[in-house]
Amino acid sequence: MSEGATVFDLQRFSIHDGPGIRTVVFFKGCPLQCLWCQNSEGLDPEPEISFSKERCLGCRECQPSCPLQAIVFNGDGRINRQLCDRCGRGTEACHSGALELVGRRYSPQELLEEAMDDLPFFVASGGGITLSGGEPTCQAEFLSEFLPLCKEQGLNVAMETCGYVAYQKLEPLLPFLDLVLYDVKAVDPALHRRLTGKDNAVILKNLVRLLEKQRCRIRVRVPLVPGMTSTDRNLRDIIGFLKKHRVDEVSLVPYHRMGESKLEKIDSPLKPLNLAGADDRDMEAAAGLFRVSGIEVLDP
Repeated sequence: MSEGATVFDLQRFSIHDGPGIRTVVFFKGCPLQCLWCQNSEGLDPEPEISFSKERCLGCRECQPSCPLQAIVFNGDGRINRQLCDRCGRGTEACHSGALELVGRRYSPQELLEEAMDDLPFFVASGGGITLSGGEPTCQAEFLSEFLPLCKEQGLNVAMETCGYVAYQKLEPLLPFLDLVLYDVKAVDPALHRRLTGKDNAVILKNLVRLLEKQRCRIRVRVPLVPGMTSTDRNLRDIIGFLKKHRVDEVSLVPYHRMGESKLEKIDSPLKPLNLAGADDRDMEAAAGLFRVSGIEVLDP
C-alpha cells in the first residue's frame, strides 16, 4: 500500500487537458528538467517552501515559529535554504500568504473525494479527472491504488506524461486510463538531452509500445518553444517519427512565460529564458508543417 501522493495543485474547471470540464491533479516530482518548464514547483518530489516577496508585510510573525532560524529579513529572500528543513511552521504563521507550503499529501481516498466534488460538471460536459505534474508516473504505486477507485466511480481519467518511465510501471495503469496525453519534445537524442537533461530513448520506445498495444487512446502533444522545439528541423524530425508509426493527429502546445514568475519563489535550479511566447503566426506555421504531412492538428 502506498504512503500517499504529494500534490502541489488541484485545478478545477479546466477545459484544456482532455475532453469536457476537468479537474487537473498536479503531482510533485519529475525526472526531466525541461528548460521551459511551466510548473517548476513540480520538479522536486517533496514539499517545499515558496516565498512571494510582493505579499510580505514585514510583520516578522513568521520568524519565531522557525526552530532552525531559517527565516531571515536581510534581503529580498526570506528563507535560508541551507537551513530550512521544509517543516512548514513558518507558513502557518504567515497571515499574508507570502510563505506557502507547496505540496500536500493525499491518500487515494482523500484525492478521490476531492475529484468527486466536481462530478456534476463531469457528467454535464463529458469531462473527468486529468493526472498531471510534474510527472504522475513518478508516483505509480499511488496511482495503482487511486485509478481503480476512479473507475469504480465511472470517472473519465486522462494522464499527461513525459514518457520517461520504466514501461513495467506504466503498463499496469493503462486499463484504468481513457486518454494518455504524451509529450514528444524532440527526436534527436542530443537535442533532447540538451533541452531536458535526459536522453529520449525510453520516451520514444514507450510511445511506440503504447501505439502498438492501443490499450487506451493516445494523443501526442508537441510543446512549441521558440528556438528550441519549434525549429523547422526538429518539427520535421518529429513529423517523420510520427508518420513512421502511423500517428495521424497531434496537439501543439504553445510556450508562454507565466511559469517564470515561480522560479525565484522556490529557489528553482531553472533560469528564466526571457523568450517571447509562441504567437498565432508561430502556431500556424508549425501546424502547416503537420497538416501538409497528413497529420491533423487538434486543439491542445
